[in-house]
Amino acid sequence: MKSKTSKSGTLAVWGGEAEGFPDGAVTPPITSSVAFAHHDIDQWHRVAIGESKGHIYSRNTNPTVAVLEEKIRLLEDAEHATSFATGMGAISSTLFALLTPGKRVVSIKDTYGGTSKIFLEFLPPYGVNITLCETANHEQLEAEISRGCDLVYLETPTNPTLKIVDLKRLATAAHKVGATVVVDNTFATPINQNPLKLGADLVIHSATKFLCGHSDAMGGILCGKRELVDKVFRFREINGASLQADPAYMIARGMKTLELRIERQNASALKIAHFLKAHPKVSDVFYPGLPTHTGHDIAKNQMTGFGGVMSFSLKGDYDMVKKFLPRLKLVHLAASLGSVSTLAGPPRTTSHVELSDEQRKHLGIPESLIRYSVGIENVEDLMEDLEQGLKSV
Repeated sequence: MKSKTSKSGTLAVWGGEAEGFPDGAVTPPITSSVAFAHHDIDQWHRVAIGESKGHIYSRNTNPTVAVLEEKIRLLEDAEHATSFATGMGAISSTLFALLTPGKRVVSIKDTYGGTSKIFLEFLPPYGVNITLCETANHEQLEAEISRGCDLVYLETPTNPTLKIVDLKRLATAAHKVGATVVVDNTFATPINQNPLKLGADLVIHSATKFLCGHSDAMGGILCGKRELVDKVFRFREINGASLQADPAYMIARGMKTLELRIERQNASALKIAHFLKAHPKVSDVFYPGLPTHTGHDIAKNQMTGFGGVMSFSLKGDYDMVKKFLPRLKLVHLAASLGSVSTLAGPPRTTSHVELSDEQRKHLGIPESLIRYSVGIENVEDLMEDLEQGLKSV
């Protein structure tokens, strides 16, 4: 790397690339080879068991993928990093690698829908005990953690209601009982928040979202303490949810503009949140950058920016949402976020499509909610689009 003190924008460009590439290439080559040949059998074995650097098979490691992993490792200031085919591949592999029958997890109700489904349906049959607490109730979380647990799983800001949890406070409580702290940092990105510096042991990203930034490649990243990452890596290389070279290249390419995009999206989202908060047809806006947000003070302390995603509720029911969204012109109605173009949709078709109406209600997600992921378009144009859409319903 250029310097140990390089800032995030520099790390996003140079991370994993400082040593250069064959023939003087200034971008990482896409190494599509499945297997890697070795002329010395002993050296081949040392690479295979991890004693020497190198690659043997792309389900395990790959040169192009390694560039992406190093970028994230540097941006999160982690000991080690590994990657997955999708964000859910990262989440599920981490949970199944670290949890065994009899283990206890303490988490929050407001995790991403796929994560919630793992907690509600997939882990309990394996004998893993799950306790989901009210997200904003730190006293309840601390009390449940103090009873003893093996893993504390957190997400902040949450998807899609943008709730905030105090990472340093909860990590301190978790470490008192010897629990591992895992944080989904997808919404914040390493530009706005670094959970490892706040006490987390592992950080997860759906690289499909802001890291890639262009809605054209899928991937997941885990980084943190080497011993824990290695344990998940060993599960992943057998489970097979490996990230391939082509999407790794595209995500790494997208990351070169990560800081620029996030700075733009931070500023635009804050301006739009204030605009929507004052609109007579909007009942509530959920964005941690607003002083009225219940987690605003915590967010100010642990984040350097408030992110490019917000959610808001219309004064009406789900029928109002169905009328309003198709009237927007500068937005894709699509189940993703973190792109250069603005994306929006209700939880029943985006973040929590896997869950039933009753499960969403149980998790406190209103049907009138709209998740709005701000792109890099001109913010005045986006606000005009929202205004004309709101006027028409």
